[in-house]
Amino acid sequence: MRDIVIIGHKAKTSSDFSLNDLPGSAGRMDILCRCVSSALFLSFGMRRDVNVHLLLLGEPEPGKIIRFEGLHLRYLNPDERSSGSLINKALQKNATEQDIRSTPGVWIRTGDLKSLLSSFEGRNLLYLREDGKDIREIAREIRDPVFILGDHTGVTEEEEKQLLEAGAQIISVGPISLHSNHCITLIHNELDRAEAERGEIPGGENSRAKE
Repeated sequence: MRDIVIIGHKAKTSSDFSLNDLPGSAGRMDILCRCVSSALFLSFGMRRDVNVHLLLLGEPEPGKIIRFEGLHLRYLNPDERSSGSLINKALQKNATEQDIRSTPGVWIRTGDLKSLLSSFEGRNLLYLREDGKDIREIAREIRDPVFILGDHTGVTEEEEKQLLEAGAQIISVGPISLHSNHCITLIHNELDRAEAERGEIPGGENSRAKE
């Protein structure tokens, strides 16, 4: 299983935003939507061994976590509006500390980075930063990973402190700063190649997500 966490510092935590203006009215939700697509979609299918966790920290109720489960997802297409619509539907739920399903494969709950990291106890935490260890040097060794990425504002000092205290290893996909969704694509590529060398088949399906 591969889990991917994206921290959305400005991402709105209520459903009163326009799907036609995800960058503005939704607090750069467009970035998170692109990350969802990059994390889950193949050319003619979907990665069923991937979960995406969106940590929404914008107004009016900072601290909501939306989880996309590749194994159970339905009604998702690669465009930003599609994932934005599923996020909007999740935010219409009365979120609590317990997971609530909004649509097949999409869950929402309240929480912060600390509580999210605690749910990955025992997993291999990998924090993306430009000066980290090159993923190409360790791709063959990576098992059951959880990748943590910031949005366009990066990761705060306090968040980085929490990540390191949780035992996260700092890794990099290259020497320069890239968009989060591009980093996710590169991560998948490196792990796919490593799995192929081990004779494993990356988890996916040969059918498109249903509309």
